[in-house]
Amino acid sequence: MRVVFIGTGEIGVPTLRMLQRSQEHKLVGVITQPDKPAGRDQRLKPSPIKLAVRDIPLPLLQPKRIKSDQAISEIRALAPDLIVVMAYGQILPRSVLNAARIASLNLHASLLPRWRGAAPIQAAIAAGDRLTGITIIYMDEGLDTGDILLKRETQIDSRDTAGSLHTRLAKIAPDALAEAMVQLSQNRAARIPQENALATYAPKLEREHGRIDWDEAAEVIERKIRAFNPWPGAFTQVWDARHNCKRTLKVFAAAITGDVHVNVGTAISLPDRALVFGAGKGALALLDVHLEGSRRMTVDELVRGHPWIAQGTPGTAGESQPRKRSSS
Repeated sequence: MRVVFIGTGEIGVPTLRMLQRSQEHKLVGVITQPDKPAGRDQRLKPSPIKLAVRDIPLPLLQPKRIKSDQAISEIRALAPDLIVVMAYGQILPRSVLNAARIASLNLHASLLPRWRGAAPIQAAIAAGDRLTGITIIYMDEGLDTGDILLKRETQIDSRDTAGSLHTRLAKIAPDALAEAMVQLSQNRAARIPQENALATYAPKLEREHGRIDWDEAAEVIERKIRAFNPWPGAFTQVWDARHNCKRTLKVFAAAITGDVHVNVGTAISLPDRALVFGAGKGALALLDVHLEGSRRMTVDELVRGHPWIAQGTPGTAGESQPRKRSSS
């Protein structure tokens, strides 16, 4: 089959490489998002997909809008039998989907219909799901609503971050697509409608979603810390009494500790746990952090260098005094 790959994110790179190496199928073109400004100097940065094919003589399209007449014409000119989409970032119009002779497939990083949308990996961890996976669907014009061809599952470990789960799902995807392509070639591919009543949604995350709400239970906060690592990053604010200002504390890892009583949103130091924050239910011992104006470090290093941070510090932005737990 002649295949066009459409994607932007790092998660699609192993699948793209599988298509490049395929002896049975021919990769005839790649489509990705335009280079975007990044970093302090705002230099244009190519997508991971573009970087993966930069040394390969292959048509590479970067339309600003994939629904433009020019983009549609260029895709049709590639005469694809199959269009494969993974983490692209734009909704494909019917005119693009119909350019494929056999099918347009999307590889989605959840077990659909659970967690349709832009951030399924983070949503699954934050919700405490035990399973996730890759779902391959026949694309329609909806948001991850197409009929299911196949699924591949993986367990979510209690230590998984969005980063580690992202890497594992990226490794699962190529074999899932290879099997789907075999089934399509042999005219035995399933087509199972999704149960829309079971659908849940994972909208695009913004940086502010990472702000820790200490009124939530410690187990909920701990899951969100892992879910938001590396993006958008969990954070709170601590009061620097020396300079009379708030400073942002990013949190990369924490452990639930239920045997201490700490006021909600307040940080204390204990002999065996350098920094413990009180939550709405239970408490969290922070482990891996980054204090604004400093570097990423263990929490022991943080408290040794900044002892004021563990002296009854309110942990919620805007507070001047620690809050008491409710009696409920």
